[in-house]
Amino acid sequence: MSMRWDCCKISLQAPPLDYSFRGISFIQDLLTEEPRAGPKVIKRSAEGKLLTHALRLNNNTINELTDFTSTMEQLLEYPEELSWVDLSFNDLPTIDPVLTMYPNLRALNLHGNSIQSLSEVDKLAVLPRLRTLTLHGNPIEEEKGYRSYVLSVLPQLKSFDFSGVTKQDRSTATIWRRMNVKPKKVKKRRDDY
Repeated sequence: MSMRWDCCKISLQAPPLDYSFRGISFIQDLLTEEPRAGPKVIKRSAEGKLLTHALRLNNNTINELTDFTSTMEQLLEYPEELSWVDLSFNDLPTIDPVLTMYPNLRALNLHGNSIQSLSEVDKLAVLPRLRTLTLHGNPIEEEKGYRSYVLSVLPQLKSFDFSGVTKQDRSTATIWRRMNVKPKKVKKRRDDY
């Protein structure tokens, strides 16, 4: 346990694994592409896997996250600890449910993609630690009630679209939700007589 704790501490302090501006179209390409070098080197485990909790995939041409989980398992020593993912400025048309497999995800950048439906945000409601989210620059930004909808689905957010979430934002989101989201009807069972 001590070895894992030491590795996790190192991972938290490590810079992100940076594949930004690499022309990546498929997640599997991360296995053959060299990440960008930064001023601080990412340490490796005894097995040679990277010790980081952050991943930068921005400014590529990714349009799906097929093989995301298996690729993370091959690259990272503790993929389940992934806490920060930048997928901004890609071609993602939806929010892939694979992102919900990372319960420690705290920050997710999805701005500048092609997300069409506001209901895609609902998928992220299962991420209890998500505190920072960006979605601006997607077609959903044009939908009426965009900010209120997102904040009503994800009330735990502290920052949304690079702007702090205020008490007024939360209040507006609560009111908006009451006025715009119809409660689910409970089907009454008919007893056989």
